[in-house]
Amino acid sequence: MRLAIVMPVLEEAARVEAAIAAARTHCDELIVVDGGSRDRTAELASGTGARVATVPRAGRGLQLRRGAELAVETGADVLLFLHADTRLPAAARRGVEHAVDAGAAGGGFLVDFDAAPPLLRRGRVLVDIRTRRLRLPLGDQAQFATTAAYAACGGFSDLPILEDLDFIGRLRRQGRISIVEQRATTSSRRFAERGVVRTVAANWLIWSLFAAGVKPARLAGLYPLVR
Repeated sequence: MRLAIVMPVLEEAARVEAAIAAARTHCDELIVVDGGSRDRTAELASGTGARVATVPRAGRGLQLRRGAELAVETGADVLLFLHADTRLPAAARRGVEHAVDAGAAGGGFLVDFDAAPPLLRRGRVLVDIRTRRLRLPLGDQAQFATTAAYAACGGFSDLPILEDLDFIGRLRRQGRISIVEQRATTSSRRFAERGVVRTVAANWLIWSLFAAGVKPARLAGLYPLVR
């Protein structure tokens, strides 16, 4: 199984080199897609020897879509989409391989938060319930898909926000979504900066409005609350 990791980045100069180094241990190919950074993110990523592409500043969906296109061109069997502030567990590849071998169309990981305040650590239980019961891993949970299932569902849409929720919803129609019982660790920075309760409430508000049919373009104004 040839596994490609697609990493979207935007103004991550402080962490992009470490993120690339950590991700490389899990994949056959790593593609970094910069979404219009104004700092040295793209330059630093290129300096690591990673394959780097750039797209206009238009949202993460376009970045993920471009990275997937490049990975498919080079023969990837499985695509894993990894945020720059998320780290995979040590046995991540084995978990993905097991899920795909068992017939899953795709899936994601359980999540943990680095340097999380106590309230957020307790809130992780609710995230686990949503992930397991709804089979709904989101972007910070390292979503993955076979290339066949990715193509069949249409891949990532060029949306300003909610590209992860839109994608996993369509991927579920292609087959079973597997939840790898390992934890990807993601940054708690947005919770620390804006407050746990406020950030979680904003998340649920946006998700609920999206489920009710409100277009992501109309919801984009709320996005700074959770970025």
